[in-house]
Amino acid sequence: LLYKDYQADDQISITFGSIPGPGFTISSSESKKDELFPADVKAQLKNKKNTTYIKCSTTITLVPWMKSILSFTVPDQKSGKVEHQFLHDYVGISTSAGLTENPIVNLSGVVGTKGLSLGTDVSLDTTLRTFSKFNVGLSFTDDGVVTSYNLNNKGDTLSTSYYRSLGRVNDTAFGLDATRTFSTNEHTFTIGTKHQLDEVATVKARVNNVGKATSLLQYEWHPNSVFTLSGEVDTKALNKGVKFGWAVKMMG
Repeated sequence: LLYKDYQADDQISITFGSIPGPGFTISSSESKKDELFPADVKAQLKNKKNTTYIKCSTTITLVPWMKSILSFTVPDQKSGKVEHQFLHDYVGISTSAGLTENPIVNLSGVVGTKGLSLGTDVSLDTTLRTFSKFNVGLSFTDDGVVTSYNLNNKGDTLSTSYYRSLGRVNDTAFGLDATRTFSTNEHTFTIGTKHQLDEVATVKARVNNVGKATSLLQYEWHPNSVFTLSGEVDTKALNKGVKFGWAVKMMG
């Protein structure tokens, strides 16, 4: 609601089943065989000044509630990672480790019910033998209202978010996000709203504590094919004018 799809520059994202030529962002669709071995291959091809990379991953479903994933990026030799996921009705756990001599080991998990959930996200640097990341979160959900509290950056940052659906017919919603960093005594907040005009058009708007107001119009002319036009203005420096951005996402 507050951050997705907003942007102040141009972006084109195209997905095809095969590569049409250089200069495009290419992403293959996920393929599945008997629901047991889903896999995907993603490649971003750019010309001249830009970098080319290929990302590959494969997933093995051991049982319906457990998966193992192997991924790597070419030509980055240190990007290899193996991940194990466990998902059941009231608990989800994911563990991963880099395929290096001294890997970063990650553990994330959540437990809860339909209305309450508690989760954590931890990373251990095996070289330094210290926690490089430690986050915890608590979330409440009740009749279209979601409230969450997150303690991040090893306890240095406290974030609170609130989401409320105002109408079931046109999908109108309101949300806010507030953060305090204890080490710098810094406070930030963002509030915003969303309204679905009809089946294909949606408008969103937000404003933050530094006075930047942003709005967007999103038009979905085909399933998963979206055109987004957004604009941003600094209310504390109106002489700078309005900054515009657009994005096109096409699925082929």
